[in-house]
This record gives sequence, C-alpha cells and structure tokens, in this order.
Amino acid sequence: MENVRMLSTLGLMGAMRSLSSAYETATGVRIDADFAPTLALLKRLRDGEAADLVILTREGLDEMIGESRVIGESAANLARSFVGIAVRAGQAHPDIATASALRHTLLAARSVAYSRLGASGVYFARLIAQMGIAAEINAKATIVEQGFTAERLVSGEADLAVQQISELKQVAGIEVVGPVPHDLQTPAVFSAGRMASAEHADAADRLLRYLASPEVVPVLRQSGLEP
Repeated sequence: MENVRMLSTLGLMGAMRSLSSAYETATGVRIDADFAPTLALLKRLRDGEAADLVILTREGLDEMIGESRVIGESAANLARSFVGIAVRAGQAHPDIATASALRHTLLAARSVAYSRLGASGVYFARLIAQMGIAAEINAKATIVEQGFTAERLVSGEADLAVQQISELKQVAGIEVVGPVPHDLQTPAVFSAGRMASAEHADAADRLLRYLASPEVVPVLRQSGLEP
C-alpha cells in the first residue's frame, strides 16, 4: 500500500480523521498524518523534516512557497476557521455575543486556556491586548504549548478555552459556546500544498485534489470549519 506523508495544522485533525479511512478504502493509499500547530510545523519543515503534503494557515503556506519548499501552483485553500470559546459540559454558557460581553466574560473567568503556538493563540493574545485586558488575563491564563486547549476544561484547570472551533470540537466533555464575535475575527484560512521534495508527488496531488473537492465539504462543516 502506498503511503502519503502529511503534516497538518491541528485545525484539520477532526476532518482528516473522518476522511482518512474512506480515502484509503477508495484509493488504496494510506495517509500517514501528523498534526501540530502551524508555527511548530514551520519549524520542523525548516529543520528538514520530510513530507509529501502540508496543510498550514495560508500565511504559513505562503512562507513555505516563498522559501521554495512548497510548489506554488499546487496551493489550494481548503477551509476557513473561526476562533471560538468553550466551557466544560454542563456549565452555564456565558455571554460572548458582543465585544463588551466577551471582555466581561473573560475577566470574570478563573482561568482562560489558550494556545501559544497555534493561529488561535496568536490571534487571542492580540485581541486581549486590543481590549486592554492582557495583563489581567495572562496573570491567570493557562497557556497550552501544543494540543487542545479544551482538555484544560475537563481537567478543571480553566473555566474557558479559546481555540479554532474545529479544534475545540475534538475534545469530549466540553461544549462550544460559539464563535468570538465576527467583527473581532480574522478567520484563519487553512491551505494545502505539495512539498517540492515530495517522494510521492502523484499520490500527494491526488490527495490534494480530493481535499479541495465538493465531496469533503460536509465533513469540513461537521468538524466546525467553513469550506
């Protein structure tokens, strides 16, 4: 069985888990996928890690194209992703409908879990700075180096978790309250591209075409992404 080595941002983990086995059955090609935040993946690629296909934020993919690591013509935007807020299952859902409600909710939380390396963490750090509450939030924040922030809700370390909605939905025992107000968001765009050094170039191209096809749209939606 042929293998395609894929490095992907955590935002697509749910969708890829759903798609992988069906793809393998249909094509006989196994997707050997590894998931990490975009910034961590960029470092690994620059350190020379091999892959056939990468899924990164659009900005990250453009950097890799600029460094001739990813073939520019292969690039395909797959999905948009919004940052959301989650609480432990059974907890009351706080008001996050407006900027002022969100500010109040964040300040009232015992601890807010957010990621250091993911696109959502970079965005959230900027958001609380703009709101003028960075010092207060960071004094009691639970910073997650890698992985899913919502796990800190289940363990009781935090009251609120901030991450891409598609990543929050990967964790059992939590509830997504909703997205951060749209006027405060710049949705992350997740894009795929083939590595210039790909060992399995044809298989990578076929997988890319499949991921960008209408067929996978329902799976993306279900996992909390917008095609």
